[in-house]
Amino acid sequence: ERVWEVLTDFPSYPEWNPMIRRASGELQPGARLRVQFEPPGRKARTFRPKLLVVEPNRELRWLGNPGVPGLLQSQHYFTIAGKPDGKARLDHGMVFYGLLVPLAGNRLEVTTRGPFVEMNRALKERAEIKTSSP
Repeated sequence: ERVWEVLTDFPSYPEWNPMIRRASGELQPGARLRVQFEPPGRKARTFRPKLLVVEPNRELRWLGNPGVPGLLQSQHYFTIAGKPDGKARLDHGMVFYGLLVPLAGNRLEVTTRGPFVEMNRALKERAEIKTSSP
């Protein structure tokens, strides 16, 4: 529950999120978000992804079109699973598809891996700090 709370608290993103600096929108399937990606050292890009899955405490998934639909699309997902020790497991990634994916080769994964790791680390720290607060 705590991971979901941090993940969906869009107004707080500028305080902790090193990859998605701003996000806004209604959390319901079919709604469009406004998401500003700005990993450290890179130019900010704003996207309007469509929410595909909103399952509180379990999954958040959206469809993005960073280019031209059909040429390059992506599904960005966050899945959360509880563990027996009371902790949570977060799976976070992107699936790319479209005509340009074979041409991009390994570049798409390489350019997202570092920022995803940093975001996951920051999300974990934020959730743990909030959990330990009174």
